[in-house]
Amino acid sequence: MSASAPATTLEKIPVTIVTGFLGAGKTTLIRHLMTNPQGRRLAVLVNEFGTLGVDGDILKSCADENCPEENILELANGCICCTVADDFIPTVERLMALPQRPDHILIETSGLALPKPLLKAFEWPGIRSRITVDGVVTLADAEAVADGRFAPDPTAVEAQRLADDSLDHDTPLAEVFEDQLACADIVLLTKADLVDEKKLARARAAIAEIAPRPLPIVAMNDGVIDPQVILGLEAAAEDDLAARPSHHDGHDDHEHEDFDSVVIDLPEIADPEELTEAVRALAREQQILRVKGYVAVAGKPMRMLLQAVGERVRTQYDRPWGAAPRMTRLVAIAEHDHIDRVAIRAVLAGRTTQKA
Repeated sequence: MSASAPATTLEKIPVTIVTGFLGAGKTTLIRHLMTNPQGRRLAVLVNEFGTLGVDGDILKSCADENCPEENILELANGCICCTVADDFIPTVERLMALPQRPDHILIETSGLALPKPLLKAFEWPGIRSRITVDGVVTLADAEAVADGRFAPDPTAVEAQRLADDSLDHDTPLAEVFEDQLACADIVLLTKADLVDEKKLARARAAIAEIAPRPLPIVAMNDGVIDPQVILGLEAAAEDDLAARPSHHDGHDDHEHEDFDSVVIDLPEIADPEELTEAVRALAREQQILRVKGYVAVAGKPMRMLLQAVGERVRTQYDRPWGAAPRMTRLVAIAEHDHIDRVAIRAVLAGRTTQKA
């Protein structure tokens, strides 16, 4: 379908759901697709956990004629699979009502979202005749999966499981991971350049063992993949729910009370490396899963984007501050019991004590 297709066409708009655990590389993949649309006019819906819209801001900075900024919408105040009626459906309807009808919609879920409630939403009368799930693409960090680190402490989880014969469920993190694999049409093993062939094979085997059916598993670096591999799958996933089991089947909804986030504002920093070490310390000492945000570095006209998964921290200068206030704003995500705002701020500020 071309970008000039009339708005009255009866052909359904295909939607690709991009899911995966925290920091798997979803935004990087969507940026690549935006810059390689292969003739498609794209629209993007991005959902973030927490209040700081880092991913949406990154994607809007990549907007062009194939995916203008008005085609990029955010759901930043709630998990997309928990707010289907209130937020998701109206937002999808906004995308479908754009003056120039998108050829393809990309949905980036939060790292905590379960994809199956989204698939069920495509059965809603208001949209089911106009839109279809072309495919569910699940991203998984190759090194983390190879090492069993989709849970914050897999050794402790395994010891607990082995010690209790009556335990028939896994940790919330593992359930999220398994549900995302169970709904997938294809799995992308990201950051494959950081592992050797042995670890890559171990990651593939781990996914194959968890997945309820055989899935294509493709290794990927820096979000780069031929769009033909993941777009145009024509899976009609909303009609194939029985083949996509979930830990939450039979439940009307689910909650994410196991996870929480906190936004930390700081002044300009003098040494980015010291901040990087502080973020690594949060992962080691406070079991923080994810840190992301923007950093104001003294003497630098560009703002620094920081993205961290566990102790792996990546930074880059993405654009000038311009008229925006120069400040550092970071969001930290962890399981609920590990969120201590005062302690997190103290580490990031480089002090042993600091009032929030």
